[in-house]
Amino acid sequence: MTIAGAVADAHRREWAAVLAATVRVTRDLDLAEECVQDAYAAALREWARDGVPARPGAWLTTAARHNALDALRRARTLRSKLHLLVEPGGEAGPVVPDDPLRLVFLCCHPALAVEAQVALTLRFGCGVATPDVARAFLVSEPTMAARLTRAKKKIVAARIPFRMPSPAELPDRLDAALSVIHLLFTTGHTAPAGPSLVRDDLAGHALRLARLLHALMPDEREARGLLALLLANHARRDTRIAKDGRLLRLSEQDRSAWDRAAIAEADALVVSALRGGGPGRFALQAAIATLHAMAPAYADTDWPQILELYDALLVVWPSPVVALNRAVAVAEVHGPAAALAVVEALEQEGRLAGYHYLPAVRADLLRRLGRAPDAAYRDAIALAGNDAERAYLRQQLTGGSRPTPSGHPC
Repeated sequence: MTIAGAVADAHRREWAAVLAATVRVTRDLDLAEECVQDAYAAALREWARDGVPARPGAWLTTAARHNALDALRRARTLRSKLHLLVEPGGEAGPVVPDDPLRLVFLCCHPALAVEAQVALTLRFGCGVATPDVARAFLVSEPTMAARLTRAKKKIVAARIPFRMPSPAELPDRLDAALSVIHLLFTTGHTAPAGPSLVRDDLAGHALRLARLLHALMPDEREARGLLALLLANHARRDTRIAKDGRLLRLSEQDRSAWDRAAIAEADALVVSALRGGGPGRFALQAAIATLHAMAPAYADTDWPQILELYDALLVVWPSPVVALNRAVAVAEVHGPAAALAVVEALEQEGRLAGYHYLPAVRADLLRRLGRAPDAAYRDAIALAGNDAERAYLRQQLTGGSRPTPSGHPC
């Protein structure tokens, strides 16, 4: 691997942890980001001279923290900042014992709008690029960049402190933290853009954060639900792409190669998360994912039960993406004509404009009804940013086999 490749790999894998450690010194996102960027620039020079270190993340963290301390000294504020270098809690240790998870809770400050909390944390706490954050929110890159800038300015203007919330404050930040980890996993499970379908660094990081969050708040049913959801989906990671790079539909994947231990763990978590009252959105999504994962074969999928779960999910989380995925289950239970009516209503509503799965699902339903799907496939291809998904859609357009009905074909 070249030096540039090693630095790029370290950026993908280590950015979030390095930034989290640096923010603990600066208590300032902009300054921390600048210090981390300088550390990566230094890595390009020094690793070319000295070789790639055995622990790139530790090297980058040390370099970024040194940059931060130098900046504080230059600003003549080091003495006033020294007390901030000590984590609250004294000998008992910090409330949240992991830097990346700590930064998630720091950024999820209730003084910010929930969308701003989630976007800010994805960008700075998890290292997701601004274009990918924009795609997660179905907005343009300039719009998302402006939102991030406004959120950072509000932190400064409102003098929001970069301190770890107390245990009593954690529940108020939980939903935003769950949303961050979920969107981070989604961005890794199916990359919004680029040559690869999967970004294992992001998906793996999200799964680690979900485990840490569940360990921190084991009595929170939605934390259990989120971990179950990620486990059930991640269990299929090695079967979603063929050896020739072709995207494999859910019906084509080798279920014997799925991680059965992870699926069993997900199922136990789901059972626990569904107990004790009305389930939340992550518990319901996890129940859907585990039903897919536990079906012995694609033909054995319990679509009526999945449709019931989507009906419940749409009540607690009335999202147009949920409505689109529900349409997939409607097609299996009530037929493609009923599902197409749902999809056309979503198109008229307009909230999924720019979301390539909408025309992709429409194309599949039209094909199943014996109607021309070509225009819908072309729309989906034009909107898709991932090379593997574009290739899959082109295959369907040029006469490939009928795709498995699913909002996400794999």
